[in-house]
Amino acid sequence: MNQRILNILFYISATAVLLASALYITQWEAAPYIFAVGAAGMAIARLSNRYQGHNIRLKRLYRMETLSSLIIVAASYFMFKHQNEWFLLLFVAAILQLYTAILIPKIKEK
Repeated sequence: MNQRILNILFYISATAVLLASALYITQWEAAPYIFAVGAAGMAIARLSNRYQGHNIRLKRLYRMETLSSLIIVAASYFMFKHQNEWFLLLFVAAILQLYTAILIPKIKEK
C-alpha cells in the first residue's frame, strides 16, 4: 500500500481508539466494537509499514511500533470481556508509541 494511505489509515484508527476509550466510560455498548476496529486498523497500518534499511536501532523501533499496535488489539479483547486490564495495556502501548514517535525522527536525522 501507499505510505500516504497507511498514514491516513493509522490516524483514523488511532482517533477511533481514542474516541472508543472515552466512550467506554459512559458504558456505551458500541465502544468495544469501535475500539476493536480502530485497533485492527492500527495493526494493519503498522504491519504494512516495514523498515527496509540496515540500521539496527530503527529496526528495533519499528518492531516496537508494531508490538504496540498488537498490544492495543489485545486490549480490545479485554474491553470486550469487561475487564479493566484493557486500560493497562492501552497505557503500555501509548508509552511505546510515544517513545518511538520521539526517537524514530531523531535517528533518521543522523
